[in-house]
Amino acid sequence: QVQLVESGGRLVQAGSSLRLSCVASGRTFGNYNMGWFRQAPGKEREFLAAISIRAISTYYQDSVKGRFSISRDNAKNTVYLQMNSLKPEDTAVYYCAAQMDWRPLRRDAYDYWGQGTQVTVSS
Repeated sequence: QVQLVESGGRLVQAGSSLRLSCVASGRTFGNYNMGWFRQAPGKEREFLAAISIRAISTYYQDSVKGRFSISRDNAKNTVYLQMNSLKPEDTAVYYCAAQMDWRPLRRDAYDYWGQGTQVTVSS
């Protein structure tokens, strides 16, 4: 089992930056590829970004490419999502997830999920 706990979400103004963190415990964090997703009210959970085990590969959804950046620190069992130039449409619950495979876009390929952290962007 891998337990994931997100943090860093809060209310911010449009144009602000925010960094989300996701700390893993349980099995070896370094064995898992990590992803970030978000879910807005009434919408499906959507993929944002993913990073491979040794951070050699990253992958982004087109709508956040250039604004969001994923990184990881295996020594701290933590994956980050740096979000810049936030927009009201970025308002959602943000989730991190872990998978042993490298199928970043596939929600069903992720083995473990966190409970989410709320990000609200005011206009």
